[in-house]
Amino acid sequence: MVYSATAPQRRTLAWPLSALLLPLLFSSVGFLVFSISGCKTSSHTSDSRLQKIDELLNAKLPKGTPKSRVAYFLNSRGYPVQNSPDKNAIVAIVRHVDTDTLQPATALVTFHFDANGNLTTYDLQAAPDAPLHP
Repeated sequence: MVYSATAPQRRTLAWPLSALLLPLLFSSVGFLVFSISGCKTSSHTSDSRLQKIDELLNAKLPKGTPKSRVAYFLNSRGYPVQNSPDKNAIVAIVRHVDTDTLQPATALVTFHFDANGNLTTYDLQAAPDAPLHP
């Protein structure tokens, strides 16, 4: 009797497709959430000339700042305040000289407040640059 040896059959692991894709899916979703939240900015303008003004206002007057504090900030820096028909808004002309480029920028800024007098947001629009007065 002749015995013939056959090569042992190779067993492959059959991972379920979901077991392979699940970690990939979770990491993709996590990256997407991180990207969206990481890219979210509090920019109020797309005008590059007004970016420094926007950064200044974001730093000094965050959401929730009382109306009296916003008025004090504007007055102490000499930014002229205009009359607004909306009692829950302050409109001001904000001027800033970019220290990197030494270029002046002027914005018409409308600060919006809630019923309690706390800052909710503000809008920036480019305004004509006027000569600086000492």
